[in-house]
Amino acid sequence: MQRHLLIISTTVGLFAGAASTSALADTSPLEQQLKDLASFQVIAHRGASGHAPESTMAAYELAHEWDVDYLELDAQITADGEVVVFHDDTIERTSNGEGAITDYTLEELKALDTGTWFNEANPGSADPTFVGAKILTLDEVLERFGHDARYYIETKSPHLNPGLEEALVAILEEHDMIDSGHVLVQSFEQESLQKMHQLNENVPLIQLVWYYPSEEDDSRLVEWTGVTPGPADIADEDFQAVAEYAVGIGSNFIYEGQEVIDADFIRQANENDLQVHVYTINETDEMKRLMDMGVNGLFTNYPDRLLELVE
Repeated sequence: MQRHLLIISTTVGLFAGAASTSALADTSPLEQQLKDLASFQVIAHRGASGHAPESTMAAYELAHEWDVDYLELDAQITADGEVVVFHDDTIERTSNGEGAITDYTLEELKALDTGTWFNEANPGSADPTFVGAKILTLDEVLERFGHDARYYIETKSPHLNPGLEEALVAILEEHDMIDSGHVLVQSFEQESLQKMHQLNENVPLIQLVWYYPSEEDDSRLVEWTGVTPGPADIADEDFQAVAEYAVGIGSNFIYEGQEVIDADFIRQANENDLQVHVYTINETDEMKRLMDMGVNGLFTNYPDRLLELVE
C-alpha cells in the first residue's frame, strides 16, 4: 500500500513538474518582461552617468557590468536620418560642438568629443580614457549588448525629430528587441507613444509625466503636457486612460524642494495596472524613501548606490 502511494505521489510530482515546465514554455518573452516589471527595477539613467560621461559606451558598459535591469537612453535623429543616443536638443553641454543635434550628419557628430566635458566637470571621477568619447548610434548600443540587456528608450523631442518613431520601430524590429521582451519605450509626448503603438502594438510603453505648481495657483500641481490632472485631482479614470496604451508612468518626485507624488499616487496607479518609475534619484535617502513608498523602479545616475539597497 505504501509503495502504491509512493508511485502515485511520484507520478503526481512528475505531472506537476511537467505542467510547470509547460506553463513556463507558454509564457512568451514579452509576457515575461511584463511580469518582471512587477519586481523593483534599477534603471541606469543614460548609463552609469554619475561615474562616466552620459550616453557613452563607457557609461553603458559600467551599468551593464553592474547588472542593472535597464539601460536608459534617449533617441534622436541626425540630419541624414540616423538614430543616435543623445539627450539634449543641442550639443554644447556634453560635447565640443554647438547647435542643434538634428542639424548635423552622423559623420559630423562622430567627429565630436563627448567625454572631455565630464572630466572637467567631475575631476574626482575624471578618466583619461573618456577623452574623445563618440556619440553612439542606437544600432551600436544594441549590437554591443544584444539580448544580454534590456533597454529603456525615450523618443526625445518628437517635434524636433520627425520620423523618429518609424525609425525606432524599424531598428528595434531588426534587432528583435520587442517580441523578445528587451525594450520599453518612454516619452512625455502622448502622441509619440500612441504612434509607437500604431506601428507595433507589442511595444511596452511608459508615459512620462512632470508635475509642478500651476502658474495661476502655486498651491496646485499640474502636469507639464496635460496628459493627467495634478496628483491631488487625479482619478482612477485618468490612470485608466493612460493604461489603455501604456504599462507604466514615469514621474518626477520633487519639484524645487516640494514632493509632488506620494504613496497614495503610487498605490492608485498600481491599482489601475500601471507601474510607477521615478526619475532621477541619486541620493540614497531619497531612494530609500521612495522604495518604502512602494515605487516600482527608479532612474538613477548612480545605479551602484541603488543596487546596494536592492540587494
